[in-house]
Amino acid sequence: MDLYPLYNSVRIALISTVIIFFAGTAAAYYISRLPRAVKGFLDVILTIPLVLPPTVIGYLLLRGLGPHRIFGEFFMNAFDIRLTMTWWSTVIATSVVSFPLMYRSCRGAFESFDVNIADAARTLGHGGTFIFWRLMLPVCRSGIIAGMVLSFARALGEYGATSMVSGYIPGETATVSTTVYQLWRTENDELAMRWVFINLLISFTVLFFMNMLENRRRKI
Repeated sequence: MDLYPLYNSVRIALISTVIIFFAGTAAAYYISRLPRAVKGFLDVILTIPLVLPPTVIGYLLLRGLGPHRIFGEFFMNAFDIRLTMTWWSTVIATSVVSFPLMYRSCRGAFESFDVNIADAARTLGHGGTFIFWRLMLPVCRSGIIAGMVLSFARALGEYGATSMVSGYIPGETATVSTTVYQLWRTENDELAMRWVFINLLISFTVLFFMNMLENRRRKI
């Protein structure tokens, strides 16, 4: 049994989660401080991948990242880097699909932060950087960790957008989700069920971890 799809899926999910952590946390922090009207508009823009079908997201990415499209052609000519049909193109797709989960979770955590704590820190001479890293992040860590776990799980199980952007190439772009689909197409049900079991085991572990975080947050 070739375990490359599992390795590739975990690798892609981890890299996507790191990217989403910084992008989602920064976006949530700055947008949570904006006026309500502006915040509402930006919320729609940033969370629309959450409601769009993954295949639509994959199609839109292809329109921009394809070798004959604006971004894809630029990277191909300037750096000789292909942005589609590679394993790192899957990172782009999973990051776009999973970003809203991290953003919404972080924004909710930041908005629940007691501003009186920040005001007290300012009266002691501390700046915005200290307040963010030493006060807000520790206080809001449960929401941030929950967003990271959800984003990781979403990236790990993503199929629609990744199958369009990176396809299925054994030993290169194959993931657990695309492998299950290919095995179903070739009527290899026995091996497909093995991968389904692995996916269920991972999903159970993620949900168990999420419940532990939720119980810990309630106790706090």
